[in-house]
Amino acid sequence: MGRFTISVLIFMIILLIMPVQFLSEDAGTSSAQSDIKVIPDEAIRLRILANSDKPDDQELKRKVRDGVNAAISEWVKDITDINEARKLIEKKIPEIRDIAADVLEEEKKHQDLDVEYGENITFPAKLYGSYMYPPGEYEAVLITLGEGKGANWWCVLFPPLCFLDFSNGTSVAEAEETKTDEEADVKDEEQEAEVKFFLFEWFS
Repeated sequence: MGRFTISVLIFMIILLIMPVQFLSEDAGTSSAQSDIKVIPDEAIRLRILANSDKPDDQELKRKVRDGVNAAISEWVKDITDINEARKLIEKKIPEIRDIAADVLEEEKKHQDLDVEYGENITFPAKLYGSYMYPPGEYEAVLITLGEGKGANWWCVLFPPLCFLDFSNGTSVAEAEETKTDEEADVKDEEQEAEVKFFLFEWFS
């Protein structure tokens, strides 16, 4: 069999494999896009600044997050009007501070605690999937633990989007799909190995 014939066969096999790979990539893109949530212009965010990036400070930040987010989510779950949500959250600021203070006390952490609610809270840019949430000043509840020099966590309190972790650029849906994606990668690798083995055996 001549070199030209062999080259044609290899080219045909590559053409058969490539569409499968492109479809797989497109499907992944569609999945990522379906997880994107556009934050409304009128929204109330929650931002928590940890004392530092040390593991114990970051863990404390997450515990404060869990306590505060659970309370606020319950308060606003039946509210559909942004002005009503504003009035309620502003009224609840002392209670939010108490929740955070209780966490500090339970964890025996002696850190300064500051809780404020305003329209000009600074947020960093965050890439979530293929969507960039721009930096800027937004309406939010800001909780600062200690010196507030550690990595932050933030989400959208109203409308409720705190099931998405914008800080880490991940979502609940992506976490659930991780195992499925890994299994798909294994299958792709196995198929590629089978093709290579077939070519090796055929040329031999």
